Amino acid sequence: MADKVDLQADHAALRDTFASRRYFRKFDVITGHLTRVAAQMRADGELSGDEVEVLTRYLAMIGYTFRALSMKYLLVGRETGQFFGSLSIDTVDSGFPVFNELLVMANDALQARQHLEGLPGVEAIKRQMVEQIVGQQSLPTRLQFALSQRLYYEELQRGQLFWARNDPRAIWLSGLEDRRRYLLHWAVYDSQLNLPVIYMMEVEDSGKDALPKDEHRWPEAQAHLMGQSLGGLKLVTIAKGFDEQFNDLHPKRLRRIHLGPMYSHAYTLQSGPLREVLAEAESPEGQDWALAWTVEELESERVTEAKVGWFSTAEREVFALDPFGGRGVDTGATRTERSIILPERPYQVLAEKAPAGFASVRKFVVGAAGRVLSYR
Repeated sequence: MADKVDLQADHAALRDTFASRRYFRKFDVITGHLTRVAAQMRADGELSGDEVEVLTRYLAMIGYTFRALSMKYLLVGRETGQFFGSLSIDTVDSGFPVFNELLVMANDALQARQHLEGLPGVEAIKRQMVEQIVGQQSLPTRLQFALSQRLYYEELQRGQLFWARNDPRAIWLSGLEDRRRYLLHWAVYDSQLNLPVIYMMEVEDSGKDALPKDEHRWPEAQAHLMGQSLGGLKLVTIAKGFDEQFNDLHPKRLRRIHLGPMYSHAYTLQSGPLREVLAEAESPEGQDWALAWTVEELESERVTEAKVGWFSTAEREVFALDPFGGRGVDTGATRTERSIILPERPYQVLAEKAPAGFASVRKFVVGAAGRVLSYR
């Protein structure tokens, strides 16, 4: 089983080289499985082709972000002649890097070109490393650090990373004239829970100009959606606010996908059944994890007319809320599905223990060969 990290608080710094590298390898495995889970959801008819494409894109961006951070902290715990910090992770609420890591990374990205101009090229650094190993018979730790930072800034310069804010984009779905339908999508990194959150909204556009080409409405819509992308807001609050703000934009469906928390007996301190399951599973390195995946969905049930001004009216959506036990009022969603993604050995222990509260949680079991099995 993977060695444990000494975790003392909600946030912990991975100061050990091997612990840090195991952490990044773990997430490399997890993000690879997530794209296959998305494909399984499409096969089950739960996501459209456009939605899977959007979701896969954000998952790839998350993977690139972890790859960049792995380069930044490649030499953590080693004597490099310069203190450069260590990765801080949220050990209680998410298992992901803390929000500040993404803010620092965004600032580094703005200065990536400047840093690259001041660093030798990759091949030049490698030649110097060989010369030091052969000529001085010593480990070229400082050169290794320079190379890791070079690769970090190159990764930032390539772009396509998951930032703290990933502004809305629009995909045309149907309609050309009076009524056009778009899939709007955007994402944020929740600063309170330290988790990536993805939004997808189907919108009907009855405006004069196509929304993405409207130089007035599109920037306003983007700013409005980003301002409402708070984890504490219910979907019905977000959708109603958008519906009332734009008389010619009609939200028909809104999805919010929470990726995480990630549970790992070696890295996190979350309490509850999953921690016990992972401890009992004693999984080998790379399989000691479980990832929560929650999808909230809100759908428009019907349309009404509302007065706007003295002489005009506008369409207003009436959203369907979960009818069971009044939960829709509490959740602000039509439905909420909670899932857990985990390797085979932890799943076997979970199935044997059958802890309370997990009967309604969907289980995606991932295998080494890329196979994904779904159990409800």
